[in-house]
Amino acid sequence: MWADIRRCFTENLLFNEERGREAAGVGLVQADGTTAVYKSPLPAREFVRQPIYHRILEQTGRQTTLLLGHARRPTKGSPQNEANNHPLQAGMVLGVHNGHIENDDDLFARGAYPRHGEVDSEIIFRLLWHELPRPFAQLPLTAARDVLRRLTGKFAVLAADRRAPESLLVVRRGNPLSFHYHPEWRAVIFSSRYIFLRKMFGPAVLYETLPDNHLFLYNAHNLPQRQYCVLRPS
Repeated sequence: MWADIRRCFTENLLFNEERGREAAGVGLVQADGTTAVYKSPLPAREFVRQPIYHRILEQTGRQTTLLLGHARRPTKGSPQNEANNHPLQAGMVLGVHNGHIENDDDLFARGAYPRHGEVDSEIIFRLLWHELPRPFAQLPLTAARDVLRRLTGKFAVLAADRRAPESLLVVRRGNPLSFHYHPEWRAVIFSSRYIFLRKMFGPAVLYETLPDNHLFLYNAHNLPQRQYCVLRPS
């Protein structure tokens, strides 16, 4: 099973390369909150051949709660600065983002948050880390919603907090994001391109597109159940 999960993850990353060839990254989260992250200014097809990538994937097993992958097309921040590439970290929060945040400079200035790179995506994880009193999994989902409502732009976000590593926050506003639940693996697989999910698992995933303008909270011990709320009123 684990070999199949690793293969699926790699194929998903490669399939999404056309969404961004300037950088790629992988992040692994274990049940005890430990993480392993590797990112590089390489296209996915070169990235997955790197020994570090394989060492991280080999850690996938019964204690793994999350694997994050990202193929980047920069909107802001050079890929040569790894602080701009995904997964991004802010405190104990780790995540990936597709899209573009329009008011990141203003939010950084207003909140006086530390900034490690130039990428607009960093503000998402800074808000989750600095503005929530506890991990988002230990708060009403509306608490994360109220913080993320400050963002303007388009975004599909997956975020984890190492203090509650069994949980995954997923946000979709304006950018594509689809999923498939695999009962034998007891895993949810996300992809920006639903065509990959159809290719991998069959045509039913055509209907498994996350609704726009929503937040979702998944728990690795209770899949495929999820909590959800609307991000902004219609």
